[in-house]
Amino acid sequence: MVSESNSMQDDISEHNESKIAAVIRLTRWREHFPFTIPLTIFGALLAVEPLSMPADWRLVAVLTANLLAMSFAFMLNDIEDAPDDALDPDKKLHNVVSSGLLRRREGLIITWAIFIVSFLLYAASGTLALLLGLITLALCYLYSAHPFRFKARPFTDVISHSLMLSGLLIATGYFTYGNEPGAVWLVITAAVLFSAYGQFYNQVADYTVDKQAGLKNTAVLLGKRPTAILGYLSIALALIFMVAATLQGLFPVWLGTVLVIGLISCALFPWELDMRGNLAEDGGNLQRPALIVANLLALVWLASNLGLLTIT
Repeated sequence: MVSESNSMQDDISEHNESKIAAVIRLTRWREHFPFTIPLTIFGALLAVEPLSMPADWRLVAVLTANLLAMSFAFMLNDIEDAPDDALDPDKKLHNVVSSGLLRRREGLIITWAIFIVSFLLYAASGTLALLLGLITLALCYLYSAHPFRFKARPFTDVISHSLMLSGLLIATGYFTYGNEPGAVWLVITAAVLFSAYGQFYNQVADYTVDKQAGLKNTAVLLGKRPTAILGYLSIALALIFMVAATLQGLFPVWLGTVLVIGLISCALFPWELDMRGNLAEDGGNLQRPALIVANLLALVWLASNLGLLTIT
């Protein structure tokens, strides 16, 4: 009896552990943490640095809120896509709902619990951060949920993607501390354009599959080449806006040295994959090193702001 009881307890423990692992996989945190962290930190520092004040607990609150909001977006996306992913052997393995590791109802309960916690943390970050956080969460829902499915509609797919996965992340960080952005809009606009490039890049890469599946997104509507051109235009405009922001003195001068060191370090290694782990096309191999450099810049700047690093 004792042996059978211990065996049952072990089975229950393994079952619970597998559920927890499935929930963690459902968040797809590896895909959004690398851009959510630096964007939020940059937003906050652009507000506090001109005031010569350090970031405080509110940065932790808004950063966690943004991380949870992005988790909510990716979780809901996989839950809503589960029926379609179940028809594709490769996608089925990557989707914990379609593969049966997590039931739809279980996934929805956890997903909406994360939504609530994110909302509460936005509320703790201030009125403006809460307003922008609500817009972020709304777009996260509308992007994937039926019958809205912004992701499957031309132009709304790119606009909603660029705002919720980039521009609003910086904005919530900034408006947690400030309310007069001024030239900071240059950085927010640049972030939106960088994100738009990412969406155009992905749609060009998925063009054949999406067209065969009957998806009606921007690339299917405009065609592969025009979409690729829009991607190049987005990245060019993003760089122009970032140069303009730098010339406005929004960033510490010494941060340029860190940028050069980061770029040289990344250039020493080969980069063959894009952010989704596929063989890169048309400059997609620059996505990962760019995020590494962005995180380096954000964390070094934050350490300086908090007095943990002295720059002379």
